[in-house]
This record gives sequence, structure tokens and C-alpha cells, in this order.
Amino acid sequence: MADIVESIEQYALSKKNRAKTLFSKVGVVGCGSVGQTITRMIASQGIEVTFVELDEEKIEAAISGIESELDHMINHWGMTVGEKRAVMNRIKGVLQCKDLAGCDLVIEAIKSRSREERVSLRKEIFKRIEEHVDPTTIIATNSTTIVTTELSSELKYKDRCVSLHFSTSNPGANIVEVARGLYTSQEAYDNVKKFVKLIGKKMIPVVESPGLISVRLFATLINEACEVYMEGVGTMEDIDLSVRTGLGLGMGPFELADKIGLDKVLRWLDNLYNEFGDMKYKASPILKRMVRANQLGRITNQGFYKYEENGQRIVTTTY
Repeated sequence: MADIVESIEQYALSKKNRAKTLFSKVGVVGCGSVGQTITRMIASQGIEVTFVELDEEKIEAAISGIESELDHMINHWGMTVGEKRAVMNRIKGVLQCKDLAGCDLVIEAIKSRSREERVSLRKEIFKRIEEHVDPTTIIATNSTTIVTTELSSELKYKDRCVSLHFSTSNPGANIVEVARGLYTSQEAYDNVKKFVKLIGKKMIPVVESPGLISVRLFATLINEACEVYMEGVGTMEDIDLSVRTGLGLGMGPFELADKIGLDKVLRWLDNLYNEFGDMKYKASPILKRMVRANQLGRITNQGFYKYEENGQRIVTTTY
């Protein structure tokens, strides 16, 4: 009797029919302070994250920065050592966009200077990403003052692009602002909503506009605080105290500006002023002067207030 031989492959699920878990892998392009926060936030939810940086030194700096934040959480009973190890095992730094292949979502989070540079560089990054990912991969920008319609205008598959803004200045913020562009498909938009829910955040739907909601409010608050201070209406400490206690915000405008970075606040205001032409977005001279002096806030240990190397504010007592 002849042996009956059957191929085991016919009983297996084919690759074509095998279900793929949506958002099993996410890419981040640019892993400075904002990119690190986004990477850590996503990896903490059990998702594999691949971030792209310019050189090995920047990759090492990003890994070190993420580990530092996780260590801070461990020291404050917000995470165990085992959980930190699991998060770090999900994070990988690479040098080329080709390593983003297989990502369901790629988030651009670069830092640049002039508006022209920001737009042209981000457009080029969008094109580079598109070369190496599937047509269904969602490409998002974390930029708030550059709209996704402009960034996606030269792509082959414009319908997969959205604006996905994480509030990284407030660690306790549980929101993500999402703005669909002129070309964004309903499928891409619905999948982004699923992603935001997957990482435990609340989605704030926003009509596409430079600054979205948070930045337009933050930037004008900080700018007006500078005007009030320059007029001598109150000291920086008293203005911050008034906002914290009177308005119930977690930080005063000068404290917030130092945390965000004065150069970033200035870029926000310049972009909003160029877009809307409204004088309320005209950056205060004090902001420009401090940025020129490289007094950018906590990152340089000097902004509206002075800080120690660990970011702790130096409080001077007067008698």
C-alpha cells in the first residue's frame, strides 16, 4: 500500500488570510524630547516602536532620555523595574526610513527652525516614509502649526495622512488632538481613532487649523503674560501664582514656557502670526530677546527662572 503524503501547508492559514493586528508596530521620525515622550507613551501600551534618528549618537541620547523618564517613574512608584525592561525591549532606534517597513502608523516629530525649513523638511520626510511603507500605513505629523494637507500634498497616497498632536508638555494630559486633512479618508481617520483609544487616550477631534486648540490657547496665554510683565502690572511669580490659583491651571504661563522651551513657543507664535496676521500672535519682545540669548528654559537651565542640572527650579529667597 502506497504511503499517502499530504502537504501540511494546505491546512495552515495563508499569509494572505492571516489576520494582522492593527498597530502592532508604530514608527516615530525624530526622537528629541517630544519624540521620546511619544515613543515611551506608545511602547508603555505594549506596542513595538521603531524611531529614526540622524546618527548613532542621537539614538543613544534618545534611549538614555527614555530610560531616564522610566527611572523617574520607578522612583515615584509609577512603574516596576520589570515593566521598564519590557518597555525598553519594545523600542528600537534606527538610522534609515527603510526600517519603518511593516509599521501601521508613522508619526513625524522632528524639530526645525524657520517655517520654510519646517514645511520643506517635513514634506521630504513624508515622501521618504511613503517609499518604504505600505499604501495603507497612516502617516501623521505631531506638528501643530503646519497643517497636514500642506505636508501631504505631494504624496501618491494623500488620503492616509492626519495630524496627530500629543500634549507632551503636561505628563498627566490624557488627550490627543486629531485633525483630518483635506485628503484624509474616512478609513484612515477611523483607524486613528482606534489607535488613540488603544493607547488609553481621549481623542479631541479638531477641524484642521494651524495651532489646533491647545497651542493657540497656550501661545496666547504665554504671550499675554509677557506683556503684563513688561508693563509692570505684576512680577513673574505673582502672574504665575494668579494663573495657578485663580484659573486652576497646573502651571503658570512662565513656568509652562520654561518647560515647553521658549524657542518652541516663539516658533508657535511666529507661525500663527504668519498664518492669521492677528497682533495677538505677535511675539513679545521679551521672548525674542531671551531666545537670542539662548535662555530657552529648563533645557538650558535658564529661562524666565533658573534651574539646576536635574531640572529642579532654583528658588531665591529675598528678605
